[in-house]
Amino acid sequence: MTTTTGEGRRRRRGRAGEKDMLIAGIDTSVAAIEWTLSELMKHPRVSKKVQKELENVVGKDNMAEESDLDILEYLDMVIKERLRLHPVAPLLLPHESMEDCIVKERFVCSDIDLCGRDFQLIPFRSWRRSCPGMKLDLTMVRLVLAQLVHCFDCELPDGTLPNELDMTEHFGIVTCMAKHLLAIPTNRLSKS
Repeated sequence: MTTTTGEGRRRRRGRAGEKDMLIAGIDTSVAAIEWTLSELMKHPRVSKKVQKELENVVGKDNMAEESDLDILEYLDMVIKERLRLHPVAPLLLPHESMEDCIVKERFVCSDIDLCGRDFQLIPFRSWRRSCPGMKLDLTMVRLVLAQLVHCFDCELPDGTLPNELDMTEHFGIVTCMAKHLLAIPTNRLSKS
């Protein structure tokens, strides 16, 4: 009888752990999507390049699917750059460059790993301290972004220019935008 009770408790704890991981992943995923969309709106040339890649891989008559994600190399580079610029779970105190510098496209022709194995980009920490929801988060964020960018063109409201977009961070357990992104979407896919 003790074994059954112990098994029941372990099963309940396991289900609670699954819920905790999903709930914890929602805030970080939403912040990641918002940061990436904001950066794409701030850089329309990059956004058009992502849309072009989606048109080539997915087509204008289809929705992006999970099976397309491994082929979307430019979207992957955009997400890595967003992870570098705006990690949603900060590791250290905020920092900034003391001097002006020119930054090249660091993820082109690069196999920088997000798992922290080479320590060049560690948004999910590394090894034993790595985020258990990393794969789920990356899949969810990549799929939602692919679908949003592929299906819609977005404009900022009230004639706001991309360079006027407020990218101020609000620090907490999750680093999100101080002022949430407001955008007006218009359909860009051909209707079937």
